Amino acid sequence: MKGRLRSWTFLLAASLLCAQWLLLWAMQLSLPFPADIVLPGLGVLGAAFMLTWAAELFQMEVSKGLAIALLALITVLPEYTVDIYLAWTAGKDPSYLPLATANMTGANRLLIGAGWAAVGVFYWLKSGKNAINIAKNHRVEIFALLLATLYSFFFPLKGNIALYDSVVLIAIYAIYVYKTSKSGMTEPELEGGPAELFSATPRKTRLFVNISMFVLSGLTIFLAAKPFAEGLISGGAKLGIEKFLLIQWVAPLASEAPEFIVAIIFALRMKGSEGLSILVSSKVNQWTLLVGMLPIAFSLSAGSFAPMHMDARQVEELLLTSAQSLFALIVLANLKFSLLEALTLFVLFATQFFFTDPTFRLVYSGVYILLAIIVVLVSKQNRNGLKELFLLSW
Repeated sequence: MKGRLRSWTFLLAASLLCAQWLLLWAMQLSLPFPADIVLPGLGVLGAAFMLTWAAELFQMEVSKGLAIALLALITVLPEYTVDIYLAWTAGKDPSYLPLATANMTGANRLLIGAGWAAVGVFYWLKSGKNAINIAKNHRVEIFALLLATLYSFFFPLKGNIALYDSVVLIAIYAIYVYKTSKSGMTEPELEGGPAELFSATPRKTRLFVNISMFVLSGLTIFLAAKPFAEGLISGGAKLGIEKFLLIQWVAPLASEAPEFIVAIIFALRMKGSEGLSILVSSKVNQWTLLVGMLPIAFSLSAGSFAPMHMDARQVEELLLTSAQSLFALIVLANLKFSLLEALTLFVLFATQFFFTDPTFRLVYSGVYILLAIIVVLVSKQNRNGLKELFLLSW
C-alpha cells in the first residue's frame, strides 16, 4: 500500500510539473528572469521522469530496443525543433548557415562528452561497479551509429551536406528502426514506481495510460524546449557570451536536457545499460535523421536543390564531431563502458574549451582518431567486438 501511494505521488508530481508549463504556454505569459528558465526547465524535468515510466511500461508491448528507440526520438525532439528552424532560416538568410551546423555539432559532442560520461560516473557512484555491461541486443544501435559516423567523414572532406546525404542517413535510420522492431521481446523488469502500478491493469487501460504518458511528456518537451533555450541564450547574452557559442553549447544544453535526465535516472536505478543505450539511440537519431533533415529544410526554404555549404570553422567542427564519435564507438565495441573510458571522454571534451585557437580543433580530431586506432590495435576484445558488430548486427 505504501509503495502504491508513493508511485501515485511521483506520477502526480510529474504530471503537475508538465501541466504548469502547458498552462503557462497556453496563457502566453511573458516570464521574467529567472522564471523564464526555471519553469520550462521544471516542465522538462517532469516530462523526463514520465518518459522513463512510459518506456518501461511500453516494453510489455514491444521489444526493449524499440521502446528505447521511441524514448530517444521523443527526448531528442527539442533538438530537432531548434536545428531544423535554424536550417530553414538559413535557406532564406545565409548568415544562419554557421548557426545550423554549430547547434548540430555542439549537441552531438555534448551528448557523448557530457552525457555518456555522466551515465558512467553516476552508475559507478550508485553501484560501485567500474564498468557498464551493455546488453548484446544493443549492438544494432551501436552499429547504426558506426555506419553514420564513418559516412559523416565525407562532410568535412567535401565541405557541404547535400540532399543525397539525406537519403543515405535517413535510410540508415529506417533500417535501424526496422531492426530494433524485430529484436526479441523480453519480460520487462518493473521495479516499483508508476510503470509497475499499471502493469497489472487490463491491456486497453494500460495502453491508454502508456500513450497518455508519452503524449503528455512529449508535448511538454516540445513546447518547453524553445522557451528554455531562449531563456538560457538571453541570460548568456547578458553576460556577453558570443552568439555562435550560445547556439553551439547553451541551446543544446537545454535541448539535450530531457535525454540527459532520463539516462541519469536509469543509471541511478542501476540500469546502466538502458541509460547508456538511450543516449546511444539519441546519438543515432541526431547523427542520421536530424542531420539528414537539415538539407531538406534548407532546400525547401531556399527553393533550390543547393547543398548546405560550410566555411572553414564548420568543416573543423564537423571533423571534430566525427572523430569524437568514432573514438566513442570503438570504445563501446566490446559492449563494455568503463569508468576510465567515461572520464576520458569527459576530459577530452571539457579541455577543448580552454583552447580557442582553430588549430586545436584539428589537434583534438587527431587525438580522437589516434586513440581509436590505438584501442583497436591494443585491445583484442574491441577488435573482436567490431567484427561481431559487422557480422551479427544486420
